[in-house]
Amino acid sequence: MLQLPKRIFVAGTSTGVGKTIVSAILAEALHADYWKPVQCGNLDETDTDIVQSLVSNHVSKFYPESYLLKTASSPHYAAEKENVEISPDRLHVPSSDIRLLIEGAGGLMVPLSRDYLVIDLIKYLEASVILVSKNYLGSINHTLLSIEALKQRGINVLGVFFNGKNFYDNEEIIHHFAHITLLGEIDKANELNKNFIKTQAEKLKLSLLQHFEL
Repeated sequence: MLQLPKRIFVAGTSTGVGKTIVSAILAEALHADYWKPVQCGNLDETDTDIVQSLVSNHVSKFYPESYLLKTASSPHYAAEKENVEISPDRLHVPSSDIRLLIEGAGGLMVPLSRDYLVIDLIKYLEASVILVSKNYLGSINHTLLSIEALKQRGINVLGVFFNGKNFYDNEEIIHHFAHITLLGEIDKANELNKNFIKTQAEKLKLSLLQHFEL
């Protein structure tokens, strides 16, 4: 059985698919640290704030963002508008003593600068990926394209975690074509709170234990 890596990048097939909620679930399940390198918009309640508010364990640490940008847009545009240059050598990567979760901004091909994409950041950080996909019409295409892009760059894909219940046979057909581990689904939340995250974390941990040594 494979050992779960110490550095995991939580990537999405697109914007708004649930990376932040999955990050909270993973942090709770694995008692892992969390870091979002680039935050665009919502500076009054950042994704780091949201994850920290949902995690119950007292082990996880939440590291500050390297870039906080006011404009809710693609990072490259927000950075240019605010006269900032996003560069990998200025990221201040946390030296976590335990497992580190890194949440991306948008999808894999979102530009951080005019010559640097999120997927390039994953490669630079030498992280393995848990891909978050939302179950909707069209997600098969988006998910398979994302997996193909990761594989082409030699990035280790640990599996796919789905936001929402299976849409027709989306999950089965993604597994059929991509030969990728399916890590489970997020239940629909009546209320997004610590208890919900704890419940989802218990489910995800059982799923991870079927495939990895934690």
